[in-house]
Amino acid sequence: MTERGGELRGRDPADRSVALGMLAGVLAYTLWGFFPAFFPLLEPAGAVEIVGHRIVWSLVIMALVLTVMRRWRELWALDRLSWARIAGAAAFITVNWGVYVHTVNSERVTEAALGYTINPLVSVLLGVVAFRERLNRPQVFAVALAVVAVGVLTVGYGHFPYLSVLLATSFGLYGVFKKKLRVDPVVGMTGEVLLIAPVALAVLVWLGATGAGTFTGHGAGHAALLATSGLVTVVPLLLFAVAAQRIPLATVGMLQYIIPVLQMAWGILVVGERLDAVQWTGFALIWVAVIAFTLAGRSRRRTRAGVSGRVGEPTYTGPDKP
Repeated sequence: MTERGGELRGRDPADRSVALGMLAGVLAYTLWGFFPAFFPLLEPAGAVEIVGHRIVWSLVIMALVLTVMRRWRELWALDRLSWARIAGAAAFITVNWGVYVHTVNSERVTEAALGYTINPLVSVLLGVVAFRERLNRPQVFAVALAVVAVGVLTVGYGHFPYLSVLLATSFGLYGVFKKKLRVDPVVGMTGEVLLIAPVALAVLVWLGATGAGTFTGHGAGHAALLATSGLVTVVPLLLFAVAAQRIPLATVGMLQYIIPVLQMAWGILVVGERLDAVQWTGFALIWVAVIAFTLAGRSRRRTRAGVSGRVGEPTYTGPDKP
């Protein structure tokens, strides 16, 4: 009995780590899902000004985090290739942030939700191109179905959903650079905002000098909200880093669908967007494609587990447990 009790106590730290990872992941994706509630509060600031403040104030917070963690040496010790990849990641995440803020503040929240729904499929296509990853037939079918769905949505919206595609593509390309980057997430994120912050600060100074900026002309509350955008940006990213270190990547991937579900609900129930029958059909096809692709991926992992280990034994697909 004592031996068994000791065994259970030995498992407790691992169980607590997984539970912490799940909680962090759910919180991260829930916060991202409610971003459409936050960015309209920053108006009358435009998308460019909002992104500029997100970058500058994110740098302030990440600088404090790295100082507390005493990890500045890790950042300065990075080689040129790592800095080049950080620069690429910074460029694409900046584009993603700008397109997202513009989309949400234009009351096109359902298009933002579409972007993050198709993002996993876009990431898969980029994986095929950039890393020569192979797809099985069900996965090819799922991607083809997603292409058909985008065509249906083009008819429903009356225009190609370019904002959704830009969101998915920019975040997918950001993921490509992050995949190639062998740097701790906290250090890497600090490097990203550090590189882009001078440009963001210059843009904010120019907006203020020309009278187009809103930071100083709309009261302390507005200025505080713009400054808070850094905290709103950093917190879910840090929570995501905690989750990615403690739970399998397959679980992380499933949790990400919290974002489009919440955003779609916000767009319809709060913003008052309306989808016609064609648009609902397009979204339904997208979700069928996503579910089919997810099931195909799980089937492939089970097959690999049967080849590499005992038949029927699940394979751990995430990072090593701490």
